[in-house]
Amino acid sequence: CFDDHKIEMRRFALTKLRDFGMGKRACEDKIMEECQHLIEVFKKFKGEAFDTTQSINCAVSNIICSIVYGSRFEYNDPEFTSLVDRTNRFVRLGGSPSIQMYDMFPALFKRIADTSKFFKLAPASVKQNQAIFSRLKETLNPQMCRGFVDAFLVRKQNLEESGITNSHFHDDNLMITVMNLIAAGTETTSTTLRWGLLLMVKYPKIQDEVQEELRRVMGDQQMQVADRKNLPFTDAVIHEIQRLSSIATTALPHKTTQDITFQGHFIEKGTTVFPLLTSVLHDPSEWERPHSFYPAHFLDEDKKFVKRDAFIPFFCRRICLGESLARMELFLFFTTLLQRFRFTPAPGVSEDELDLTPAVGITLSPSPHKLCAISRM
Repeated sequence: CFDDHKIEMRRFALTKLRDFGMGKRACEDKIMEECQHLIEVFKKFKGEAFDTTQSINCAVSNIICSIVYGSRFEYNDPEFTSLVDRTNRFVRLGGSPSIQMYDMFPALFKRIADTSKFFKLAPASVKQNQAIFSRLKETLNPQMCRGFVDAFLVRKQNLEESGITNSHFHDDNLMITVMNLIAAGTETTSTTLRWGLLLMVKYPKIQDEVQEELRRVMGDQQMQVADRKNLPFTDAVIHEIQRLSSIATTALPHKTTQDITFQGHFIEKGTTVFPLLTSVLHDPSEWERPHSFYPAHFLDEDKKFVKRDAFIPFFCRRICLGESLARMELFLFFTTLLQRFRFTPAPGVSEDELDLTPAVGITLSPSPHKLCAISRM
């Protein structure tokens, strides 16, 4: 049945993502390598104002690409830039009001939803991935899988050799799973990082405190995930970036498994529910300053980091498949960039003039802006 298919694909994806380093030291090394590539891009602007979107998207996308395909791409590779750009367009179009209403009420809004541009993106992504899959198949070595695609192809091959031809391991599922992993593993983390840099520019005193803690605790040493526990203020800032930006306003839709009454409303078994994460992340009964950038939300009286039950940016009920990877990426990219650069507004723009109004999409990203990355080394 369809639910069994989803469960098997999720279990396989989670197992193989872990096999290829997600949440482990091998993945940490990949992220630190990618940090150096991103630093070189930032350095080329020599302190002049630039838009960070493309470079940050490429850096983050390269991490999930290395896990899925088994290798990273150069930032100027046309195949790679088209993949990243298409992912961004997919997110922007998918968040338009008509598409959102169509997703929730397809029978009511199918006539008015502007789906043409949205659905034109899929064939291009399919064609591009088919070309990548073909190259990987030609060099496939079952004894040495390079990434998720290799592992999927080997499982498919083994099942077919055993006479099983009706399994869930077929080309369509490979395509859908890979496209979902690339999209989810690129956009959310890169958008959160862009919010983080924009907020550091908007609130320079907080940027000062982060950089002072990094200097005092780490100096010029290369960052490691294990250092997080020694950087409570920086950790609090990263959490507050996620809370305030609240880029995923809703969690993925779920269906109720039984009849239930919630806050006085009866919800029938089998009803599709869209959990509103923002209602928790900005809840005035949970947060002292719900609509302000206030890292003290995650610090106790002794300035030690504290967890908050209402901090649920990744999931509601079912844990996000890539949470461990996203947490690792956010910490390493953010701290490494703050070690190397001082971020300031573009010339002629004051901190007060920086706009924090989000751009509408499947996720809420910063409005178009430029900033300066001034080397601290």
